[in-house]
Amino acid sequence: MTDRDEIAARLAATGYIADSELATALSLMQTLRRPLLLEGEAGVGKTEVAKALASIHATELIRLQCYEGLDQSAALYEWNYQRQLLAIQLHRGAADGPSASEIEATIFSEAYLLERPLLAAIRRDTPPVLLIDEIDRADDEFEAFLLELLSDFQVSIPELGTIRATAIPHVVLTSNGTRELSDALRRRCLYHYIDYPDVEREARIIMARSAATGASLALQIARMVESIRKEDLRKVPGVAETLDWAAALVGLGIRDLHDDPEAVHDTLMCLLKTREDKARFTPEVTARLLGKVA
Repeated sequence: MTDRDEIAARLAATGYIADSELATALSLMQTLRRPLLLEGEAGVGKTEVAKALASIHATELIRLQCYEGLDQSAALYEWNYQRQLLAIQLHRGAADGPSASEIEATIFSEAYLLERPLLAAIRRDTPPVLLIDEIDRADDEFEAFLLELLSDFQVSIPELGTIRATAIPHVVLTSNGTRELSDALRRRCLYHYIDYPDVEREARIIMARSAATGASLALQIARMVESIRKEDLRKVPGVAETLDWAAALVGLGIRDLHDDPEAVHDTLMCLLKTREDKARFTPEVTARLLGKVA
């Protein structure tokens, strides 16, 4: 069994069904010790890759959720200002207190440092999985700040100097493609695009996540979802929505989509997440698509 096949099998054991290209990307990520950039539409399972990776390595998952305006203090570290002020007041009240330079050295030390996700990830003794989620939501300035970490696995803190990784973390970055990422960031990462799964793989995902869903129903659900994704939708349902729908159908006791077309239509709220998309899916549209499902 190749490393790729072994990784795919171990991911499947956690409930994540990976294709051969993703398994190869994860294998190379570990061999080369390079970050992996996963790009794709929202809901295709990019974040779940990091969770599954942490599971197969039995290690900690450290997640940094990106957003517009994210800065170093939220991502890397900040000083515990309240404790620093309290320490300064206590030293000033002492008769034979330390000098100003001694106070400064004391309050800008490890005891007053608050770790944020990036700093925590490079200071663990056991390599964690560092998930930098939706990097495309962060600003260009923050993306540039990340380059030192991604290339050398070290960060610079003015008061403490350069902190190098104790153990190289497994770094996964995700992007929904809302803005173009810089060439500098892409050069530092391996790259894989995750698309919506084909019918067979989505059926396997459904069965892996819901033991109560039989093979026949899982295949019907996957085929129906594939047809829905081909419609002119404002928000195309992702794998997470498919799993919600499968759970809803099983919860209603449905074993074949053709047994209760009305329930199939009513439960499409699990897949359709905008007013426009729900209005588009009349019972007639649902019946038309259902007619294509064997």
